[in-house]
Amino acid sequence: MKHIIIGTAGHIDHGKTALIKALTGNDTDRLKEEKQRGITIDLGFTYFDLPSGVKAGVIDVPGHEKFIKNMLAGAHGIDIVLVVIAADEGVMPQTKEHIDILTYLGIKNGIVVITKCDKVDNDWLRMVKDDIKEYLKDTFLKDAPIIEVSSLTDYGIKELIGIIDNKAKEITEKNFKGIFRLPIDRVFTVHGFGTVVTGTLISGTITNGDIIEIYPEMIITKVRNIQVHDANVDRAYAGQRTALNIADVKKDEISRGDVIAPPDVIEPSKIVDVKLSLLKNKSIKNRERIRLYTGASETIGRVVLLDRDVLNGNESTYAQIILEKDVCVLKDDRFVIRSYSPMITIGGGIILIPNAVKLKRFKYEAIEELKKIYENGDLYLLEKYIYNSILPIPIMDVSKRFNIPDIQDVIDKMTSLLKINVNGVIYLYHKKIYEGIQKNAKDYLSNYHKKYPLREGVSKEELIVKLFGNLKSKLTDYILKLMEDDKVIKINAKNVSLYNFNVTLTHEQKNIEISLLRLYETAKYNVKRPREIEDYDNILPVFNYMVEKGELVKINDYIYLTQNNFNNSKEILINYLKDNNDITLAIYRDLLGTSRRIAIGILEYFDAIKLTKKVGDIRILNKGFKNS
Repeated sequence: MKHIIIGTAGHIDHGKTALIKALTGNDTDRLKEEKQRGITIDLGFTYFDLPSGVKAGVIDVPGHEKFIKNMLAGAHGIDIVLVVIAADEGVMPQTKEHIDILTYLGIKNGIVVITKCDKVDNDWLRMVKDDIKEYLKDTFLKDAPIIEVSSLTDYGIKELIGIIDNKAKEITEKNFKGIFRLPIDRVFTVHGFGTVVTGTLISGTITNGDIIEIYPEMIITKVRNIQVHDANVDRAYAGQRTALNIADVKKDEISRGDVIAPPDVIEPSKIVDVKLSLLKNKSIKNRERIRLYTGASETIGRVVLLDRDVLNGNESTYAQIILEKDVCVLKDDRFVIRSYSPMITIGGGIILIPNAVKLKRFKYEAIEELKKIYENGDLYLLEKYIYNSILPIPIMDVSKRFNIPDIQDVIDKMTSLLKINVNGVIYLYHKKIYEGIQKNAKDYLSNYHKKYPLREGVSKEELIVKLFGNLKSKLTDYILKLMEDDKVIKINAKNVSLYNFNVTLTHEQKNIEISLLRLYETAKYNVKRPREIEDYDNILPVFNYMVEKGELVKINDYIYLTQNNFNNSKEILINYLKDNNDITLAIYRDLLGTSRRIAIGILEYFDAIKLTKKVGDIRILNKGFKNS
């Protein structure tokens, strides 16, 4: 079922609330003060069903200039606006200001409703209508239908409902797939239920039981109950007026202007980069104090003009707004600014970078960057975000950060990105970053192979530190595997080398290898310390190669055994312990026919690899080995 939001706009006492009552049968003046004064002070809400079955939520906004901030709180999320102009007064100051505000909020669909037609004659009505058309010709309402009504007699009401219904059919349904966001415009307590917040769900879907975060207070809680149009529902969708009963949060902990969204998707901002436009006949100086309105919030701040000292009417520029308290916005959110005092709407625009860093003025590069963001939107920011990460980023994290529900369609257009599947999770990696990692790996390994031609390569840990610093991530191993698949590197049991690298011994080195093997095999367990071998410096590269290859087993820095002798020493120990349960150093020394020093070294090696366990002066087989 389709849902839309209808909002009113117009000057005080032009009949907005009476019109809504005529349309819906409901009175939206809910405050005692409103009843007494006969004007709308705060937001009023109701709903009705259109003939086509579309459900229309209705927001009645105040027209008095003192309550413009309340009007702004209700204006976000409106699909169709009813611009209400009284026949006996015509276009008035708040009519104009409301239309300016609606323009900056990006509202496109409007119907102009001339109310109180029963109070004027036809000639007057015709003159007022002509004046309205003249004023609207340069606004988004230039082609909007204009209908004459009387809320008192119901004249024109049926026709107005038909026009609203036709407009509603043209409205594109809001984005159900993105993250849910609900700017709070009312907070109250219901006896027996606790705190309730209301607002227009501007994107996504929210479900009973969802874990939510209230920004900028950063309160994490749970949705206890959801109501749409006074009925309990399991789920609310973008475009619906929504009431949430939330758990374990007191009314005074939150306020109008706060935002409800999933945890960790919004970074509260005190600096935002924006594209700013001013109304005709308005101007603003650099660092002028203003009031920023976005969502349902009002925040005081200063405008920093990046490329000039004064922004004049009908001009646009890139700017920063430095705020006195946090706002909770995402890229592409629209805003309105009013002068600090007197409070007059002077302009508005679009958020380019939330949670921005402070920029220096008159810096061409920074201004060009904002221009690219404005002109190229998500593609530019998304690519830059991924480019700035040395590791791949989960596609879902990117989708949440940029609020792009159909991110797959966006990614498919970007030839600069790699899609990587890691255990069923899709990651995005910038090709240039990956190519840079490949080049660094090639350079490092190439230099290593030149310096140590008889070593098979570096340890995986060493290469990871060289390429990624001290980053701890399972993804570093995966990127090495990716480079192996791309035939850049070769990963062995212990080492990593260039893909086509193989150790090759010269004829002389081969002879040294044979001699060393014969020397150590013959010596059995009475081996020399490496430095005691003749021509040690010359034979060292071959010696290390033999250790790396496994021809020699390193017991400690002074004792090396051939693989054959090592296996024999192990077998002798195991066989003895199977028959005798424990062994002393002296017995093992005699079994090997070697010195105490070497016997200690070998036994300590077996202790280290958990083959044996030292208990006092004896050693036993480890329980794990016995049961294996």
